[in-house]
Amino acid sequence: MVKSVYVIDVESGNLQSLANAIKRIGEYDVKFIRNADDFEQYDNDIEKLIFPGVGNYGHFVREMHARNLIKPINKYIDSGRSLMGICVGLQAFFDSSEESPGVDFRGLGFLKLRLAKFNIHDPIFEEKKLKKSVPHIGWNSITDIKIGCNSLERSKSLYHINTFNKYYFVHSYAAIINDENKHILEKASKEGWNFAIARYGSEKFLAAINYKNFFATQFHPEKSGLAGLRVIKSFLESIQFADVDKSIIQEVVGVEQSLGGTTRRIIACLDVRSNDEGDLVVTKGDQYNVRETASSESKVRNLGKPVELATRYYNQGADEVTFLNITSFRNSPLKDLPMLQVLSKAAETIFVPLTVGGGIKDMTDPETGKLVPAVKVADLYFRSGADKVSIGSDAVTIAEEYYANGKQKTGKTSIESISATFGAQAVVISVDPKRKYAASPMETKMQTIKIVDPAKFGPNGEQYCYYQVTSQGGRKVHELGALELCTACEELGAGEILLNSIDHDGSNKGYNLELLTQIKSNVSIPVIASSGAGNPQHFQDAFELECGIDAALGAGMFHRGEYEVNDVKKYLQTNGKMDVRLDEEVEL
Repeated sequence: MVKSVYVIDVESGNLQSLANAIKRIGEYDVKFIRNADDFEQYDNDIEKLIFPGVGNYGHFVREMHARNLIKPINKYIDSGRSLMGICVGLQAFFDSSEESPGVDFRGLGFLKLRLAKFNIHDPIFEEKKLKKSVPHIGWNSITDIKIGCNSLERSKSLYHINTFNKYYFVHSYAAIINDENKHILEKASKEGWNFAIARYGSEKFLAAINYKNFFATQFHPEKSGLAGLRVIKSFLESIQFADVDKSIIQEVVGVEQSLGGTTRRIIACLDVRSNDEGDLVVTKGDQYNVRETASSESKVRNLGKPVELATRYYNQGADEVTFLNITSFRNSPLKDLPMLQVLSKAAETIFVPLTVGGGIKDMTDPETGKLVPAVKVADLYFRSGADKVSIGSDAVTIAEEYYANGKQKTGKTSIESISATFGAQAVVISVDPKRKYAASPMETKMQTIKIVDPAKFGPNGEQYCYYQVTSQGGRKVHELGALELCTACEELGAGEILLNSIDHDGSNKGYNLELLTQIKSNVSIPVIASSGAGNPQHFQDAFELECGIDAALGAGMFHRGEYEVNDVKKYLQTNGKMDVRLDEEVEL
């Protein structure tokens, strides 16, 4: 018999993936509760309730109050029925958050803790003269599980959360455990609260909490592969404690964790565009030329269907999948139904984060003539299954206006509005720069790099360069450097940078390490290395940079079948002694 699972929806991010995860687990259907009236309608039937969310704490709490959900939620918990919170759905059960100091409403206050932002000035990082990336984006282990006042044996799990698997986190604020609040947690432990603890750098934080019928995770189980699906299944089947499946125990001797404690994140990227017959295909080319030859009359290179390839890479162990739509978004993503369908279909079988990019900006609906803000456009893709949106050409325009206006924020740009609603972690800036040489730093207002290797001097012996930003797939060049673009977008609220390199794209000669070092050394948000990877050693080269690259992306080498994603991971583990996520295929 099909059972119903009820999900509270306050229109905060991607809930489609959670619904897909629940249906993947067993004979369940999903019903959404959006306000107090819905709650009242379903109340007598609810046995399993899930409260997920992403984004800004203040926005989330305001929506809870505006929809009159506070009393029904409290009443539901008091009745002894089961509730699971996810991400901001966990944070809402704390008292307040630094993220929203002026918010009119407080959280539910189950634990009297104030959520705090991760500190970029972390002693573990500063010893290496680095800043910690914030948001915290990546796959972490759990360091300890406390049942009451005692640590749980490693052979046991809490709702199948254990210290062997990796779980996907994406957040800037957390219930950080420090000297000020230790006594609150100690008191809660004596009262019967259970906690799973993780670390990011030197800071320990609550990864999951449990008290009687109430359970919540800071990580996203619906985006944590098979390990996350097991957590949701345990909640749905009321399995609070269980033995750890011995098949997942993969403690590899000699592997070193990264400074932050996150694994080395490998992303599979698919450039998607319409071919000449109007079908969406995955393509790849040399320096953004995606046709079989230089002739404009030649066919678009077709490397496969988007959903099929994306699913293949997920099964191969990809930590994230990115779709970059490089043509059909140009006019109106509001009418780009095929790409929405790609996301929706991919989210049915892929349980790691999905990013989509291409033309996400304020626009006019061609049918109604009305202005549709970027935050509404982004919401279309979140509701189809995306977890992050990538902004490219619009980010360049926004940065140019930001500098022209004396670095004044308007609060109205696509970066600011999407970040304010869905959180900084939902906004990725895709940067497409090309090397430009200079005889002297005085020739440009952009911050230059001194070229050390004479073999890499410019055509006229230039010993300096900077990376000039392009837009529209490399077709338009701007008087703006990649570093200047990235620092402006970080100030405006972007949460991650996808750093491409036109000079290296399609070359298979490795990432542009010079560019990666310049950008990562000057920003504190995560940076993804992109363009040029041709073999697993190139990934290791990027991760070994002293600047601390957060993730690395591959495309052509995977599309051509030269390597699988797990080939790269196993190489990093064996040759680089790096911690990676290897999600074994075991039964749920």
